[in-house]
Amino acid sequence: MSEYLSKEVREGLELARKAGLKKRSRLRVRAGDASYPVLRMWDTGFALDSDDTAHLRGLVDVFDGTKHLYQALIVASQFEDNEVQFEFKRSTAAADKAPLDYDRPDDAPIALLPR
Repeated sequence: MSEYLSKEVREGLELARKAGLKKRSRLRVRAGDASYPVLRMWDTGFALDSDDTAHLRGLVDVFDGTKHLYQALIVASQFEDNEVQFEFKRSTAAADKAPLDYDRPDDAPIALLPR
């Protein structure tokens, strides 16, 4: 089908597709002060727009809106169709509290009340 469309129409369709993916996705990657919208995400990585992304690598934070999902160590793996695909070398789920050093029983008291 693409051989029947002119080059300008194909470029316009690609720009519209990328704009739709950016607008629809709440996922963002933040590296330092810069923030990039995620076009697609899967278990072992994600894809960003190659026009917006400088050579991104290292430690990044992945957000869904304002919710912090992951802290990840990434590396660029593929460049295809105006997308840069990144793979996770390490991905750690973000938690809102520190992990415990022991197993807490389900019936443990939450607090102690003074007498």
